[in-house]
Formats: sequence, C-alpha cells, structure tokens
Amino acid sequence: MAYDINKLQTFWNNSVRTAIHDTTIPHLNFEELVSAIISVGPFYFYVIDFFDRSISHVSPAIKDIHGFNPETVTLNDIINTIHPEDMDFVVNAEEANFNFLYQIIGKDNITNYKSNFSFRSRLKNGEYCLLNHQAIILTTDVNGCVGKSLNIHTNIDHITKKNSYNLSLIGLKNFPSYMDINVSFNSNNLISYTKREVEIIKCISKGCTNKKIAEHLQISIATVKTHRKNIHQKSGCKNAVELVNKSLLHGLI
Repeated sequence: MAYDINKLQTFWNNSVRTAIHDTTIPHLNFEELVSAIISVGPFYFYVIDFFDRSISHVSPAIKDIHGFNPETVTLNDIINTIHPEDMDFVVNAEEANFNFLYQIIGKDNITNYKSNFSFRSRLKNGEYCLLNHQAIILTTDVNGCVGKSLNIHTNIDHITKKNSYNLSLIGLKNFPSYMDINVSFNSNNLISYTKREVEIIKCISKGCTNKKIAEHLQISIATVKTHRKNIHQKSGCKNAVELVNKSLLHGLI
C-alpha cells in the first residue's frame, strides 16, 4: 500500500504548483462552509497544506467513517484508505483537476472553484464504500500556487455504488461549472453549465415547478422551458429525477 501512497505524493511533489511558503487561511467557519456545500450523506472534512503536506481542522466525523482519531490522523492515513484499484484514477483525476484549473480557469480564479470526483475508500469496518471527494483551494501564494485546500469526503453509497470515473469543477460565486471532465482531458466529454442553468438545476432539485422557477428567477416560463431543454440535452438526462441524481454525484447541488 505504501507504493500506492507514493504515487499520489510523487504527483503532488512533481506536478502541482505548490506554495513555496506557508499561507494563512482567512477567518472561516468550517462547519457552516461545509454544510453549505454538501449534505447528502455522512461526511468528514480536513484542510491539507500543500506546503508541507500537513493536515488540520479535521472534523470529528472522521472517526465514525474511518475510525481515525482526528487529533492524530495523518494525510497518509487518509490516502491509505483509497482502494488500490482506484489509486491510478485518483492520481489522474488530480492531474486533470490542476491542469484544468491553471490552463482553462486561470490562476487568479482557482479559489472560485470546487473540484469533485469519487473513489472507493475503506471504512473502519474494513469494507469499502464510494466516497465523493470535494476540494476547495482556500489559499494561494503571490505566484498563484496552491497553499491550503479544504477537502470534504462524503459516503454516497446510498446514492450509487457506480463510479463515473470523471471529474467536475463547480463554479462558486456565479462562475460557470464544468461537468464530466474525462481524466484524460478529452474535451469531447465536457459538459459546461452557465450560471443560469445551475440556478435552474438547484431549483429543480427543490421540486420547484416551471412557474415557481420563473417567479424566483424573474424570467418567463418559456425561458425556463428553454433552459430545461438545454440542460437535459447537455446532461443526457431524460427526466428531473435522473438530472438531480447526476447533479448530486457531480457536487453541483
């Protein structure tokens, strides 16, 4: 298993634009931030410092999921829970994530995105579940290199046990979102949602009718219908239930 851990550590060491000095996290309420991001299953979170690979702000829930003591758990302990057969995917997903952030989104905006992918992870009882990994870069240095990142891991076995083996980047603060990014960086598999489309997907997830969506967004019902048609065409989903489930897996809602 140490070899598998080294795969991820080696990628971070050689390929990630890491801050050359310690960076300071702005004042944040992590519980509120995480609750606003995801609430679809049991989860824990922690902050990784890419400067020295230390972790901090580990939530107590990590003990319920993995059996780790939040006061003494290390980054390698967490990496070691990744299923050996998923390690290559995780490394490739991390590479695609950072390539997309710096090549497409740009270093000035990388803190405005949440990356999202899933992998199998070992629970405290020794069994494996599908964990959804979400990460938000909290700090960068003066050169735009990665400092600290908030990582959130959620057990989504109750939603699906089938992994799409794709990456999504969810725009925060009204930035556009990019779905189903192939880890080989094949743009043909990319789904891009506009700010308005994301707003409508979130309304659909709350069970809103076209009329309610139109009133909430102050647009016409005809415009809502057009957006919904475009959303279904982009996502490949046939109905709202399928769309909501897919959006949950992508970390969009």
